[in-house]
Amino acid sequence: MIIEMLTATGAEAPKSSFGFWQAMEEGGPVAWSILAVMVIMSVGSFYILFTKFFEQQKVMNQYKGVRTNFWRANSLKEGATKLEKNSAWRQLVDDAVAAEEKHAKLNDSLEAHDWLHGSLARSEHSIQAKLNGGLPFLATVGATAPFVGLLGTVIGIYRALINIGVAGSASIDKVAGPVGEALIMTAIGLLVAVPAVFAYNWLQSRNRRISDLMSGFSTDLLANINSNGAIKPMTAASTKTAAKAAAGGRTVPGATPAAGTTTTAPKR
Repeated sequence: MIIEMLTATGAEAPKSSFGFWQAMEEGGPVAWSILAVMVIMSVGSFYILFTKFFEQQKVMNQYKGVRTNFWRANSLKEGATKLEKNSAWRQLVDDAVAAEEKHAKLNDSLEAHDWLHGSLARSEHSIQAKLNGGLPFLATVGATAPFVGLLGTVIGIYRALINIGVAGSASIDKVAGPVGEALIMTAIGLLVAVPAVFAYNWLQSRNRRISDLMSGFSTDLLANINSNGAIKPMTAASTKTAAKAAAGGRTVPGATPAAGTTTTAPKR
């Protein structure tokens, strides 16, 4: 008799399933709208992360060609032909050549130098603006995604309180759905925001590295123009040649000493 009563009670007990989709259905259009916004934020963040990473990596790989091939040319125009078209480094060289052709028309040498330096600085800033494109979106996602999730949390808790007031009791089947929705929204907001913040900081650090490389390259271009091609930074090949020459106590023609180094004549 007791077993039959327990069996009947178990059969009559309501079956409730609580999961992600059930919680979203409890939230209705508001919950789905907030979820859609955070999905768009997440997809956009990862898209910017990968596209900017490949763009930055391309610029860094092209810099190796600048160090090995560009400075072996006899002139900036000849060196520009050894660089990839539409690359950041080619843009700097082209702008430097164009500025070199125009700055000779200025009568004041000091103003001519400042104008040439400003032309290269403008070229650098335009390249940096392109590399920084999309990063404000990452910063915005990292700052706002937790609050968008918090909005879903507030709405979920509010609905749970409404259900409690209507039912007159805080039974688990009345509050589990809204509270579960609230917790899910908070978690999704954090999952969207944290990768965006990490991506923003990492890409910014790589952009600073590229900016330092461009500043050094612009300085070398400026020195080369002002010296009429006499000053060139040491390439990898010329460094090895100079090292062999220093070990043998002789000077190799065409080898330009690196900055901060001095050459000594061989003892007789």
